[in-house]
Amino acid sequence: MDDLDRQILDILRRDARTPYTEIADEVETSEGTVRNRVERMMDDDVIERFTISTRTGNVKAMVEISVAVDVDTKAVSERIASWEEVDFVWMVSGEQDIVLVVDAADTRGVNDLITQARDQEEVVSTKTRLILDEQLG
Repeated sequence: MDDLDRQILDILRRDARTPYTEIADEVETSEGTVRNRVERMMDDDVIERFTISTRTGNVKAMVEISVAVDVDTKAVSERIASWEEVDFVWMVSGEQDIVLVVDAADTRGVNDLITQARDQEEVVSTKTRLILDEQLG
């Protein structure tokens, strides 16, 4: 990955719907070059998916999860990623092993998700932080 790839990724992070022609103008290259580089980054799994960020009025939270030391953290993460209100699942270093970013209709939805996480036999503890504001870079 070179500097041009990084510039393209930076633009797509801000708005994944930016037309390739606009990206090409901004990074001073051709639309075909941008298209080819994006396709290559997708093939190489540099770009895993295109997603959206919403302002739904919902309650967003980070749920930090600790699992037992003998647990396959990746398997737990993959299972949790399929839950409806979970936007992102990160495996992290530190006190917790997994961090979820959730988007629920209300605090009851967040609490239900926390309960669902705690009901997993591999989960030792959870810590939750409500997201008060979000700034997109």
